[in-house]
This record gives sequence, C-alpha cells and structure tokens, in this order.
Amino acid sequence: MNIGLIGLDTSHAPAFAKLLNDVSHPYHVAGGRVTAAFPGGSPDFGLSCGRVEEFTRQVREESGVAMLNSPAAVARACDALILTSVDGRVHLKQFQEIAPLGKPVFIDKPFATSYADARAIVDLADEYDVPLMSASILRYGQPLVEALATAEEIVGADCSGPMDLEETQPGLFWYGIHSVEALYAALGRGCREVRAVSTAEAEFVTGVWEDGRIGTVRGYRTGNKSFGALLHGPKVSRYVNVMSHPKPAYAGLLEQAMEMFQTRKAPLAVEETLEIVRFIEAANQSRESGESVSL
Repeated sequence: MNIGLIGLDTSHAPAFAKLLNDVSHPYHVAGGRVTAAFPGGSPDFGLSCGRVEEFTRQVREESGVAMLNSPAAVARACDALILTSVDGRVHLKQFQEIAPLGKPVFIDKPFATSYADARAIVDLADEYDVPLMSASILRYGQPLVEALATAEEIVGADCSGPMDLEETQPGLFWYGIHSVEALYAALGRGCREVRAVSTAEAEFVTGVWEDGRIGTVRGYRTGNKSFGALLHGPKVSRYVNVMSHPKPAYAGLLEQAMEMFQTRKAPLAVEETLEIVRFIEAANQSRESGESVSL
C-alpha cells in the first residue's frame, strides 16, 4: 500500500515515515510505505514555516519519499493519506482537495480549530465516502491503552500535561488537544458542559458528562512536562504516566490508522472526534467568559 503525507511542517511527519518505511525499526508498522508527500507550510506560523524545510529533508533523504506539488497530486499517487499539517486551520482546505478521490484519510491533531470546520470535513467525507479518522497520539500511549483495557469501570478521570499556547491555534487547540484526547479515551462521549480557568502558568477545565461523571484537564506552562491520567474506579484510583512505555505512541496510532486504510472502517468513531473539537471550543469560550458553556 502506498501512503501519502500532506504537510511536512511537524516532527510527526518524519516519525511516521520512519515507522512505516524502516523495516528494521523495533516498532515498525507493517502494511504500507510512505511513497509521496507534499511539504506545505503556513507562512504566518513560525513553528510551521520555520521547520518545514528540515522535516522535508528528513522525509525525503532518510525515508526515500518523493515530493509532489499539491495535496491532490499526492492523493492521486497513493492508496491512503495522512494529513500531517501542523496548522489545524488549513485542514479543511487541504481535505477539500483530496476528498473527491475517496481515499482513506487520517488527519493528525488538531482535526480542526473550530467545530464549523470539523463538521464541514465530516460532511465532505460522507459525501465522497471517505474513511476518516483523527486522534492525538496520547490516546494510543501504551500505558494508557493497557490501563483502560484492564479497568472494570471508569467513574471519573483527571488528565494533565504541558499546555503551551500558540497565537495561530485558538486556545487549547494547540497542546490542550493531547490531554483532552486522553480524557475522552477514558470517559468516551457524552460531555454536556465545561468550565475553564486560565492563568499565566496553567489551565484547568472541568467537564460534566450526561451520566454524572466528571472529568478534568490540567495544563502546565512551567515545570512538569509529562502527560498523566488519574483514572478513578468504583474502588480504587490509578495513575498512568501515559508516555512512559518504550513503544512510541506514534506506533500505536499508526497501527490504528493502518487498520482503517486496509478495512476502510475507522476504529475510532468520527462523532467522538467532533465532540472533542466542540469540548475544546467550549473550553476556549469558558476561559474567556468565566462561565460554564454547554456543548
């Protein structure tokens, strides 16, 4: 299977290419190779335009990937696509170019930077029968996967991690997506309202689920840089250091994407991704207003 990358302005692009193309990698993901890519890049976003050249070089020289001049050209040349552009604002436009070809698409985080864009992407996928999936790698950190697989019931969860802000990516869409994704891996869909508090050094978001469960997200901008999840059961609570396993979370994510590429059935419902986008959007509204916001 030929896999295409769209957007090489993120460290995820060379990481994905190595895991898929290097059969000697200890966590090699089999089933396809990255064969074509479109570099992309956003001129008003320093972490995009300032890094795209080096990441493009790595993907081209270290993984032997051909560079093409548009997302559509990559889509025509490949069987499945990973939209890796680091700038969530461009995902809808890029998806509009590739959706008519009907190839399976994995969209890296953030799926979109507004619910309106996210809904438009899903509607296009439905129109062109595009298998579609999106997730943060945090969902597939091996310690979290194992903890959730052995948990009898999760009655609440508190997730935390670094949460730097980026002017071009609204509020918590830049790094908040990671801890929110872990929260949804634990609790699933069904949040009805959120309330957020923001200071210069931290973020704190409380979500109330329709069944009465409560989940929280704590983000740090100083000190602690690890991702954690405190999972509460009926009798005991368990802390998980989400990224502490030698197996990279990139590999766990790619295994799920490859399943979709091969079966054309996404292992994660896009409805959950839509709710995650709305959760973050509501949290952004709450951190500005100080009020609870309904999803």
